[in-house]
Amino acid sequence: MANNTLQNRYLEWVGIVVIVLALGRCVFGPDIDDSGSVNPSVAQEVQSGDSSCQQAEVVKVDATPRKLSFSQKPHKILSVSNYKTAFPDTNATQLIGARRWGVTPVKDRTDAENRRNQLVYVGASPYYHIDPLTQSIPYLVPRAAILLEDIGRAFYDSLQMKGVPLHQFIVTSVLRTQADVRKLRRFNGNATENSCHLYGTTFDIAYNRYFTVEDPEGAKRHRVRDDSLKWILSEVLRDMREQNRCYIKYEVKQGCFHMTVR
Repeated sequence: MANNTLQNRYLEWVGIVVIVLALGRCVFGPDIDDSGSVNPSVAQEVQSGDSSCQQAEVVKVDATPRKLSFSQKPHKILSVSNYKTAFPDTNATQLIGARRWGVTPVKDRTDAENRRNQLVYVGASPYYHIDPLTQSIPYLVPRAAILLEDIGRAFYDSLQMKGVPLHQFIVTSVLRTQADVRKLRRFNGNATENSCHLYGTTFDIAYNRYFTVEDPEGAKRHRVRDDSLKWILSEVLRDMREQNRCYIKYEVKQGCFHMTVR
């Protein structure tokens, strides 16, 4: 008997709570989630004539996306502490990535043209500028082409975050054929016979000159110091290397970042 009495009281309290919640729902209207829109299930009940609150009205909410407020203060240009320490990957190290991801060494320009199913043309992009090439041709394996494009996008993003006018970095060397390497070694003692450039995985980016992106309908943009752009580019490249996207060597005499996809 005692158990039946407790059970009956429990059911009475549950019934009271349900009635109170139903009344509150009718008084305060349908639920609104955190985004400011009507809960779809509640709105359906109201529109279909829910017997518990037929007099409730559907709440109209402005669906226009709200603009986020954030600081407009440009980010600082930090660079890296030491170029040689940040970018130490030698040709021997970069050959690991070149041999893993690259094509077999290309003999000459004709051989390169026959590798169109293995190589991607990288001679034009809104994110970087290609120098007139005399000892290489603008082709890379797809993995390296994606890396180059991602570096260009990241460089643009970094310039904007730091309040610096848009500039393109300059690619000075891409795929070299075996004939190119032989010719280059005649007047460049640093050029190695087993170059990573032979595999279509490697490219060089100049760090001491850049291409200003002009607005064709606007005023001429002021040119930013090469040192400032080098600092920003080095931050981007350091991040790419730390993400294990590439090997990078800081070349002093050639004035470039020499890098291979990994």
